[in-house]
This record gives sequence, C-alpha cells and structure tokens, in this order.
Amino acid sequence: MSDYDFGPSHPMRPMRLQLTMALARQLGVLDTPGVELRAPVAATDDVLQLVHDPMYVASVRRAPDDLLGRLSLRWGLGSGDTPVFARMHEVSALVTGASVDAARAVWEGTHEHAVNISGGLHHAMKDRASGFCVYDDPAVAIAWLLAQGAQRVAYVDVDVHHGDGVQAAFWDDPRVMTVSLHESGRTLFPGTGFPDESGGPRAVGTAVNVAIPAGTGDVGWLRAFDAVVPPVLRAFDPQVLVTQHGCDTHALDPLANLVMSIEGQRVATTALHALAHELCGGRWVALGGGGYEPVQVVPRAWTHLIAEVAGTRVDGATPNDWRALATELGHEQGPTSLTDGVSADWTPWEGGPGNDTPVDRAVLATRHEVFPHLGLDPLVAQG
Repeated sequence: MSDYDFGPSHPMRPMRLQLTMALARQLGVLDTPGVELRAPVAATDDVLQLVHDPMYVASVRRAPDDLLGRLSLRWGLGSGDTPVFARMHEVSALVTGASVDAARAVWEGTHEHAVNISGGLHHAMKDRASGFCVYDDPAVAIAWLLAQGAQRVAYVDVDVHHGDGVQAAFWDDPRVMTVSLHESGRTLFPGTGFPDESGGPRAVGTAVNVAIPAGTGDVGWLRAFDAVVPPVLRAFDPQVLVTQHGCDTHALDPLANLVMSIEGQRVATTALHALAHELCGGRWVALGGGGYEPVQVVPRAWTHLIAEVAGTRVDGATPNDWRALATELGHEQGPTSLTDGVSADWTPWEGGPGNDTPVDRAVLATRHEVFPHLGLDPLVAQG
C-alpha cells in the first residue's frame, strides 16, 4: 500500500500508513479477538470498470511509460496533484481491491465490520484522476455491492474535502445515498458540495451536503453531524454503511481550515459505528482518506478508527518504540498521547437552531434542501 507514492515533495506521504499500522500493532489493536488481518487482492479491470471508463483504466496502466505525458494529462494524470508514479495502475488497483474485499467480507457475512485505511480516495472521477486519487475505491466498492444485489447503500464522508467523485458516480442512482460533511467549497478544493447538490432527477434527496464554514471546531462540526447524518440515514434505511474517515479536519492539518481534535473525530467514528448497528445489522465498511499531518495526526486518528472497528478502545500514552519509529521516518518527535487532551463537548441539535451561527445556517440550508425529499420536516428541531 505504501507504494501509492507521488514522491517526496507531495503532501500525501506513505509514511502515514506505516506509522498507523505500527501504532495499532504496538497497542495490540490488531490482536483483538475476532480481528483478521487480510492481504488484499488487486481489483480486476472488470471491477474497476463498474465505475471507471475502460479507456481511463488503460491510460492509468500505460501512464508510467508515457514519457511526454501528453496522453496522461488528458486523463488528469501527471498533474501537480496527481503525478504519475511507477506501477500506478497495479498499486491503485490493489488499494481499490482492498476496499472491495472489505465490502465483500461485510456483504457475505464473514465479518461484521471491515476497514481499509489506504482507501477513501474519493475524488477520482469516471474518466480522470483528481485530488491525489487515481481510482475511486469507495465508489467501486459501492458499485460492487450493488452488483451483488444490495438495494440501499449509504456512504458518509467526513473528510475535510467534499466527496465529489463518489457523489458523481451515484448522482442519479436512488439506491445510494451520499452524505458529505466538509469545509465549504468557497474556501477549499474541490469547490463543490453545496446544499443544492441534492441528486439527479431519479434520486433527488440522496445527495446530502453540509458545507461547514472554515474555522469550525469540534463543537460546531459535531452539532452539524448530529443535525443531519442520523435523520437522513434513518429515513434512507440502508442495508450497508460505507464511511470515509479523512482526518484532515484536524487543527494541525496543513491543507485545510477546520480545527477539530482527535477527540472530536473519535466521537464521529463512534456515532457512525452505532448507526451501522442501528440501521444495517452492523454491516460497516470503513475507509481512510485525506490526512496530511503524517506524524502528529493521522496515526492516532486512524488507530482510533481501527480500534472502533475492532470493538475496542485505546487511550493513554503512545509506546516508546512507536515514537522512535516516528522520529526515524518523520524526522520529528511523535506525540506522547493518543489524544489531544481536550474535551469534545458539543450541543446536540435536539434543541433546534441556537444563536444565528454560521454552522447553524449551513445546517439549516442542508435540511431545507434535502429533508422534504426524504419525508422529513426541516423545521422540526429533533434531529
């Protein structure tokens, strides 16, 4: 998985995966009873083409040999965001295959939950790469579930960037609900994800977007989550929950402008876990995503994610051996605590809109746009 590498100057550093797995392993999370660590199988062309254009897949395969880059650039390959790297197709297909394997384990019932931290590459489109993403593994995994007979799949994306590629893949498909909470497109890539993006003619109300104002922290973000995510999922009644856990909402992330903590992110993960049990019989596929502070943030955030999926919890100090590895790989001192030492207190939406805050205005815009299509009253205070 760490061969998904755009080069030493690119912000998406493979070290984040290595440090996450090392931390989870040293804390004993991977040894939790019932947990199986599986090697993935690369997605075949037929599986990739459930979402991606065959010509695009062929272009990804030949991109490393396209010396002038002219053909690759047509497909978004070789740009500053998504440079070409060796074995690009093979490695990207492996990442996607891991997400499909996770979906298969959950759908076939061999496992209740599954997680692929290398996945969550939610910006790739049908026929082009975008935003560090070559193949859209969440969309491919969802399309695979639909091909197996799933009738309702919900996708919740808590990355700081709008999950535009997954939304585009299922824009007019009433079998899939995409929910994205992200920093507003007015201040952040990809510049989309506004409330009026609510689905195609056959699927109005199944694209749900909450455009969070820049500068929002745990209190506002969790309030927005509570106001939108549980009610729309309950109205949709999914059979499977697929979630994307980009941790670039953290205050230390260098590419965005939200100010959440590890504690706040963990509250959201716990809530999604509970919703998977409430609505989907526990069928939950969790994926990684963005996260560009590879030492201080990503390993802790995703170790908590893996622990949640495994049905356990980690707290306290980070192991000495792990901090030494963080220094070796990242050339900086790793964090000593698994959390940020803050309280993720927040005010539930149950009481309705409070003061006229930017977050509450964003929430109301989403509720007014989407709730009526789902048979929900946008003005009812109870989330």
